[in-house]
Amino acid sequence: MLADPTSAHAATFAAVFVALYAAHQVADHWIQTQHQADCKGQPGWAGRLACAAHVATYTGTAVLALVFLIAGTGLRLDPWGVAVGLGISAVTHYIADRRTPLRWIAERTGSAAFYRLGTPRPGRDDNPSLGTGAYALDQSWHVGWLFIAALFCAV
Repeated sequence: MLADPTSAHAATFAAVFVALYAAHQVADHWIQTQHQADCKGQPGWAGRLACAAHVATYTGTAVLALVFLIAGTGLRLDPWGVAVGLGISAVTHYIADRRTPLRWIAERTGSAAFYRLGTPRPGRDDNPSLGTGAYALDQSWHVGWLFIAALFCAV
């Protein structure tokens, strides 16, 4: 353990952030089902439930990553801080993955054109890829909030 409490806190934050980032990548790209990915942005209860199911498995993956981090390093985390951090991560993940809120934010911050970048043209499926502006904004939103979540988890 580091002798300086500030250095120890910074190291804890760094370890937690890396664990949450790794969990994010796995949960968003491997754990999420095709149904969740296809439906989570749809209007109504079907979309809300698909998004909630994705956020539940996403959060479960983050918990598992923190359990492995603790088991592998002996790191001690405050359960309340972890609960707040994971709650922030879950709520902000749900907001972004419902699609409409993130599009609304992009439109009001001058990023609407970037949000639409790479979107297939109407009536065509000419860009079936992850390389869209919406995807880039979605991922940067998630990583930014993971930073905040890690701060709370590392308290």
